[in-house]
Amino acid sequence: MDIRRTQVTRGGTFFITLPKDWALRNGLTQGSLIATLETADGRLILDPKYDVERAPAVATIEPGPYVDREIIGKYLLGYDIIRIETGERISLEYRDRIKKASSRLIGLEIIEEDYSKIVMQCLLEPSALPPEKILRREHSITSSMHRDAVTAIVEGDVQMAKGVIARDNEVDRLYFLLVRILRTIIQNPSLSERLEVHPIDCLDYRLVASLVESVGDQSAQIANEAVQMKDLKLEGEVTESLLNLHRIVHEAYEDAVNAFLSKSISLANSVRDRQEEIEVSHNKIKSLAKAQPAEASRLLLSVTSLIKRIYDHSVDISDLTMPRIR
Repeated sequence: MDIRRTQVTRGGTFFITLPKDWALRNGLTQGSLIATLETADGRLILDPKYDVERAPAVATIEPGPYVDREIIGKYLLGYDIIRIETGERISLEYRDRIKKASSRLIGLEIIEEDYSKIVMQCLLEPSALPPEKILRREHSITSSMHRDAVTAIVEGDVQMAKGVIARDNEVDRLYFLLVRILRTIIQNPSLSERLEVHPIDCLDYRLVASLVESVGDQSAQIANEAVQMKDLKLEGEVTESLLNLHRIVHEAYEDAVNAFLSKSISLANSVRDRQEEIEVSHNKIKSLAKAQPAEASRLLLSVTSLIKRIYDHSVDISDLTMPRIR
C-alpha cells in the first residue's frame, strides 16, 4: 500500500500526488483528464480510462474431452468471446457438446462457425442484470418446483413431476449467469456502484444462489421419486402429514430468501424458530412410515429427508441475512 499525505492550497483545495509509475503506465501527462467516483463507503476511485471502451475479453479453447466444462468455466470468468479452434476439422461429437454447453448458458450465442472453428459471444449487458433480480427469478422457479414436486407425489401426477425435473435446467442457467455477474462486479468498481452491490456482498449472493440451486436439486429428486413410484398411492393421515411438513418448510424457504433480500433480521430468526415444529412433523411421518408397505415406506422416508434438507438450506440462507446499514 502506498500512503500519500494530503496537502491543501491557500485557497482551501485539497490535493495529493499520484504514484509516478501508475501515471506512466496509464499514459498520463500534464493536462490529462481522470474521472473520479465516490463509492457508498466513502472511497474514491480514480479512472484514467473512463472514456475508453473496454475491449472484449477473448478466450481460446481447443476441442477436447472437457470442452464443455472449459466453456462453462470461461463463461463464469466473464469472457465476452469464447473461441473453439483447432487445426483440423471439429468432429460432430464435439460440435454437439459445444452447442449443448452453449445452450446451458444464458446470453452465450454462436456467432461464427466453420469446419475448424466455433466462435461464441455473450450478448448480455451486465449493468442491465442486477444480482437481486436474477436471484429472485431463481428463487421463484425453485419455490414452484418444491410445491409441484410434493403435489406430484401426493396426486401421483407423473407429468407434473417431469415438468419439475425439466425446470431444474433453467435454475442451473440462472445460477451460472449470477456467478458471471458477481465476478464481473468484483472486477469492476464502477459497475458495483451502478448496481448498488458492494464487492463484499457478492460472496453472500454467491452462497445464497448456491443454496437456492440446491433447493432446485432436492425438488427435482422429489419429482424423480414421483416418476418412479408408478401406481403407488399415499392416502389418509400419511398424505396429510406429508403436506403439513411441506407447508412448514415451504413457508420457511420463502421467508429465508425474503429475509436475505430485505435484510430483515426478525424474519430470518423466524426461520430457525420453526426447527422444533419441523422435527415433530418429521418424526410423525417416520412413525407412520413403519406401518406402510416396504416401497411406500422407502418413498416416504426418502421424500421427507429431501424436504427436511430444503429446510436446512433455508436456515443457512437466513443465517446470511445482514442488518441493513443506515
